[in-house]
Amino acid sequence: MKFDVFFSICQTPVDGYTPSERVMFQNFFDQAIWADQLGFGCAWVAETHLSCQVQKQNSFAVIPHFEGEIGLNTDILQVAHALFARTKNIHIGSAIRNIQCNGGPIAHAEAIKMFLSIHELGLGRDPKLGAESRRLEIGFASGRFPFSNLPYGIRPRTPVETLAWPALRGVIFRQATEIFLRLLRGDIIAREDLETQLKLTRRNFRSDEDWSKVAQLAKADDVIEIPPFWDFEKVGVIPFEAPMRNLRLTIGAHDAETQDFANTILPCGVFNLSITPGAQIEATHARMSKTYQARAAGSEWGAAPGIWSRDLMPRTVLVFVNEDRAKARSEAEKAVANYWKAVEGTLDPLKVSQAVDNALVGSPEDIVSQMNERFHADDRLMLWFDFNNHDNQAVKHAMRLFMEKCAPHVKGRVS
Repeated sequence: MKFDVFFSICQTPVDGYTPSERVMFQNFFDQAIWADQLGFGCAWVAETHLSCQVQKQNSFAVIPHFEGEIGLNTDILQVAHALFARTKNIHIGSAIRNIQCNGGPIAHAEAIKMFLSIHELGLGRDPKLGAESRRLEIGFASGRFPFSNLPYGIRPRTPVETLAWPALRGVIFRQATEIFLRLLRGDIIAREDLETQLKLTRRNFRSDEDWSKVAQLAKADDVIEIPPFWDFEKVGVIPFEAPMRNLRLTIGAHDAETQDFANTILPCGVFNLSITPGAQIEATHARMSKTYQARAAGSEWGAAPGIWSRDLMPRTVLVFVNEDRAKARSEAEKAVANYWKAVEGTLDPLKVSQAVDNALVGSPEDIVSQMNERFHADDRLMLWFDFNNHDNQAVKHAMRLFMEKCAPHVKGRVS
């Protein structure tokens, strides 16, 4: 089993205390450097765009009850340069980078190529450690909140698009994925070269009724053609010679067809949550073992060529570990309750209970038992210690307790 660490950098009140942005970043870097010293494999950093507080002033407020900012990191590339220069072994990842905002997929492909060109030089790295070979793990998706994409034009523009949006936004992300991955691969493309065109048919909709309503409004029989969101002639992103071997990609899409499609272009792992039903997780592994092998064979992109392994699907999991199991349970219930109340404005005891039960909660011995029962021996976990916790020393203590008292004794399931 592989142990990564996840950082949310969530600036929200906890027991009436909201740290300044400066303190939030200081705590984050301190914890990430500590994670490197403890031996965690990768530091995954949440990425958020545009203020949650400001969006509450709008009529389409997504999280109107949330106080503060759900995350402060807006650019994993800047964070990664700073962390790579201050650590020795840990990889750095984005969980998850929105490739539709901030200029869209072309801009993101170019920024990542530029990063990799500089990263390989190992600037600031101790020469005794040799050439820089640590990975930049780019998890990418369409963004958690719609308000992050709206200022960049990713929004319904016509009555037809408004009605079709639940289906259309998935096609838009698939096209963004194609543009992003093909440019990373080094392709020179124009809009007409894309396999993914913005066309809607019955298969894009969940029901005949949903399709019928949109088709009737669009006055279409079989196909509804949507004007492009990214309209461009031939482009190629530079630097062309950017070394790509230190890049590993993970797609944050629940749609199986989009996951498979991404792997026709470049090998991509898949994000999944620990609360996802076990049967669905195993089905994804089974499908990806065929899709990844068949379509990524011979790749030199940051992973074994063409071989799917369970660690290519990292899974987030909350951790509340304490020598006193009762205290760990109390901390978990309080943290989850505060979060749900902030996000939804209500306190749902059932949701709180389910979330706590899906977390790792208790003494080190409890945690080991829970992990051996729930997770496969080859799983890769993104362990979340800073959830609703601004006590830097307490977070670091929990990280140390896990790596010293839990990690050495976890075996996990083998079947």
